[in-house]
Parts: sequence; structure tokens; C-alpha cells
Amino acid sequence: MENTFFDKTFRDNEGKIVLAQMPNLPLIVWIVTSLLALVFPSGKINTALDLLANGSLFTWAWLELFQGVNYFRRALGLAVLIGLIAFKIQYS
Repeated sequence: MENTFFDKTFRDNEGKIVLAQMPNLPLIVWIVTSLLALVFPSGKINTALDLLANGSLFTWAWLELFQGVNYFRRALGLAVLIGLIAFKIQYS
């Protein structure tokens, strides 16, 4: 089977098209801490939750960028990483 650009972009090593996957631990931590930050909108708890949420999202994006199953997932990791950094620069 020829390995086309489409295959490299959207297929994993088993030949399945992969656009989304079950969330891994860093993504689950980001979701939970982001929701908890809405419950605690200010104070030290919010600061800690924000730090944990951003750290876990950074970790998820880094893992996707370097260990993603296909080019699409790696590009997604890069886009989230750039967006996270740009958002932090803009609002800090």
C-alpha cells in the first residue's frame, strides 16, 4: 500500500483514520481544573487551578506534538501550544 500524504496526515500506524481520541490524563486534568476554576473564580485556589490547568494543557499539546499518531494530531498539538502561549502573553 502506498503511503500518501492523506495517509500520513490522518491515519495511524494500523491504517485507521484518527481525528479524535479518548482523553488522556493531561487532558482530563485540564478539563477538571478548568471547570473547578469556574467554581472558585478568585483567590489562591483559582491561581493554583489555573496553573495546573495550563500546565496540563501544555503537557498534552507537547505530547501530541512529538508523539501524535499522525500529522493531524501533531499539528493539533502545535496549534494548541501556540494558542496557549499567545493567550498567556496577551492576558498577562
